[in-house]
Amino acid sequence: MKALVLAGGTGSRLRPITHTGAKQLVPVANKPILFYVIETLVDAGITDIGMIVGATEEEIRATVGDGGDFGAKVTYIPQDRPLGLAHAVLVARDYLAEDDFVMFLGDNFVVGGINGLVREFEAERPDAAIMLTRVKDPSDYGVAVLDTQGQVVRLEEKPRNPVSDLAVIGVYLFTTAVHQAVRAISPSARGELEITDAIQWLIDQGHAVRSTVIGNYWKDTGSVSELLEVNRAVLETLEPGVDGTVDKESELIGRVRVEPGATVSRSRIVGPAVIGAGTKVTGSYIGPWTSVDRDCVITASEIEYSIVLAGSSVEGVGRIESSLIGKEVRITRSAGPCRTHRLIVGDHSKVQITPLSHSPEPLT
Repeated sequence: MKALVLAGGTGSRLRPITHTGAKQLVPVANKPILFYVIETLVDAGITDIGMIVGATEEEIRATVGDGGDFGAKVTYIPQDRPLGLAHAVLVARDYLAEDDFVMFLGDNFVVGGINGLVREFEAERPDAAIMLTRVKDPSDYGVAVLDTQGQVVRLEEKPRNPVSDLAVIGVYLFTTAVHQAVRAISPSARGELEITDAIQWLIDQGHAVRSTVIGNYWKDTGSVSELLEVNRAVLETLEPGVDGTVDKESELIGRVRVEPGATVSRSRIVGPAVIGAGTKVTGSYIGPWTSVDRDCVITASEIEYSIVLAGSSVEGVGRIESSLIGKEVRITRSAGPCRTHRLIVGDHSKVQITPLSHSPEPLT
């Protein structure tokens, strides 16, 4: 079995972060989301991976390489424009050849892996298998309708009036039957070839389509709130450890990882949290569910439930929470009263923050 990983999307919901980088490479607990996808596939025994890439191809190639670091072989498949998931299958036809394959969206996160789904597919050999999960707002997703026996009878892509709360998540398994399906469908009202339409075609033609409703944790990391929530979930499994330097005036509470070359002085860090390699934290508070990437500087500031990307500095500000801060961002204080801040800051930005109306007591 092969894998087809979709890593060519524009990441519009994560702008401005994705104006300058691939959404699939935004880190969760200091590791790119795409790495978790590849590791999930390799853990399921799938090492031959085709990766659909677009405008960010160069960055993804430089980061992932040939897949050898993961125990995989990665073949890059350019797609001129993101014209739908079914279009990605069309583009990858030569690579996929006559093999069964799993299609995995490169910005989706599944706790618990897909081993069970793959083994079941190999044993039963339906023409398609999909994973479903119950969601609060089905109109944002492809939605599945099941009959009384639990068989898939209908799929709809982002319906205005959903008749089901079962969302199709970004993991699909197919036999070669899907190649006929993607050639048979027409673009949707969005101008895309929808994979839900292709699966519906399979159902209408009498092909076997299986579904599995999962209770495991799943997230589409396409928005800031979802990304922060996945970061929180991953940090909950963090293995604590100090490979950097922590002085006697600092306090680490709970699951905290300080990576090699990082230094923590006169600061308090409450886990789960990770401090990246080469980062310097001085006179600051880092609260739960926070990931600070490599080579950052955090001085006289408070950060909680946030992600700070590589090379950024946060100096002399009050409190930052529920924030995503891009690469090489500089955040400093400015004049004026303010008690808390929420930031979504693009790469190479500079931001001035007003200080608290009173100076906080130094952290010891």
